[in-house]
Amino acid sequence: MSVSRKCLCCVKYLMFVFNLIFWLGGCGLFGVGVWLSFTQAEFSSLPLSFPSLCAANLLLVAGGVTMVTGFLGCLGALKEQRCLLMTFFVILLLLVLTEVTLVLVIHIFPNKLDSRAQDELKEGMKAYTSDEGLKKSWDNVQKIFKCCGVTNETDWYGVLNGTLPSSCCSVGMHRCVDGWSEACYQKARKWLLDNIPSVLVFGVCIGIVQILALVFSLLMYCQILRAEKYLD
Repeated sequence: MSVSRKCLCCVKYLMFVFNLIFWLGGCGLFGVGVWLSFTQAEFSSLPLSFPSLCAANLLLVAGGVTMVTGFLGCLGALKEQRCLLMTFFVILLLLVLTEVTLVLVIHIFPNKLDSRAQDELKEGMKAYTSDEGLKKSWDNVQKIFKCCGVTNETDWYGVLNGTLPSSCCSVGMHRCVDGWSEACYQKARKWLLDNIPSVLVFGVCIGIVQILALVFSLLMYCQILRAEKYLD
C-alpha cells in the first residue's frame, strides 16, 4: 500500500469517527428539543417568541440539520466520493457560520431581542378572549410560573378592560384583583437559563467536533484528489 493510500485510509476512518460523534450529537440536540417541546406542550398556542418555545424549536432544527449533515459526512467518508465530501463541507460550513452569527446576534443585541419578543407576546395577548387555545396557554403559563402578564400585570388591562384573568392569582380565587408580582417573560427566561447550561456545554463540544469534521473532510478531499492524479 502506497503512502498516499495509507494517509487516505487514516483520514477516512478519523473522519468517519468524528462524523459518527457529530451525528450522535445531533440526535442528542434533537432529543433535548423534543423533551423541551413536550414540557412546553401546555404553552403551545403562544407565539414562538416565548423563551422556552423558541429554544425548543431552535434545538429541533439544529439537531435535525446536524443529523443529516453527520450522515452525509459518514457516507462521504466510507464511499470516498469527492461530490459527497464537498456537499458535506459546504453544508457544514454554512451551519457553522449560521451558528456563529446566531451566537453573536444573541450576545450583542440581547435587549433588542427581548424587547421584540415581549412586543410580539403582548400583541398576541389581544386574542385572549377570542382564541380558546391561546387563553388556555396563557392560563397554564401563569399558573405554573406564578406570574402575571408579559412584563407586569398591567399588560392585561388593555385586553380585559382593566381587569385580570383568574390565572394571575392563587387557585380558587373567583375574581383576581392583585396578580402575581413577577413577569411571565422574565420567569420563563430564568427557568430556561437555569435548565440550559448542560445543553450549552454539549453545544460547545458539538462545535469543536464540527470544526474538526470540516478539517478532516477537506483533508480527505485533497487526499482523494491526489490519489486520483497518482493513478492517472
